[in-house]
Amino acid sequence: MKTLATISLLLLTLLGARAQSPVIGAWKATSGTTTSVLLITDGYFTVTVYDGNTFKSTMGGTWQSNSDGAATTTIEFDSRDKSKVGMHPEADAEFTGDQLTSAIGDEKNTWTRIDDGNSPMLGVWQITAREANGKMNEMKPGARKTIKILTSTRFQWVAINTETGEFFGTGGGTYTFENGTYTEKIEFFSRDSSRVGASLSFKGAVNGNKWDHSGNSSKGDPIHEEWTRK
Repeated sequence: MKTLATISLLLLTLLGARAQSPVIGAWKATSGTTTSVLLITDGYFTVTVYDGNTFKSTMGGTWQSNSDGAATTTIEFDSRDKSKVGMHPEADAEFTGDQLTSAIGDEKNTWTRIDDGNSPMLGVWQITAREANGKMNEMKPGARKTIKILTSTRFQWVAINTETGEFFGTGGGTYTFENGTYTEKIEFFSRDSSRVGASLSFKGAVNGNKWDHSGNSSKGDPIHEEWTRK
């Protein structure tokens, strides 16, 4: 059994050796038919709750270690309460093997590991260009943004405005990226629960921190986007 450690020690490990850290990656907790999923990358986290095909809530943001043996988070979105956006609740965690116990503000959970985040796609990606009328148009960074968080097997996209606290939508589930084909299988979708269970495949190519992504959206509309790792 591994020694229990505070989140500050874990975060220092993250910064030094991302792929080998015991906390980075995807985690799951279940209670009856309700599923909660925690995604952790370098400096970013999300927590999402859904019950069967019904999306319940999501929240997330950035984190950084501090001097008092914990970590400070900055909430960038909370679908339940936009007034929490911009707040800085402290986070603590303890782990042993594939079990993680976390406390972020009033949110306390015990999680079981899904994956270890060991993937070249690990990180937070943001749409920075989109094709329209045959031309790629740059999307300048701003408070309103769409980001996608990837571990080694899980994805979640979120559309938010960090200035106003508005939450526009989210979806997520599992993904694979093999031989130039990126495929998502949807497990939750805040805008349309009928899409849960669907699989979407896209052409994809990654060059450094740039990801060229093309195919059809969940509505069947053609898309061609460029995502940049933050």
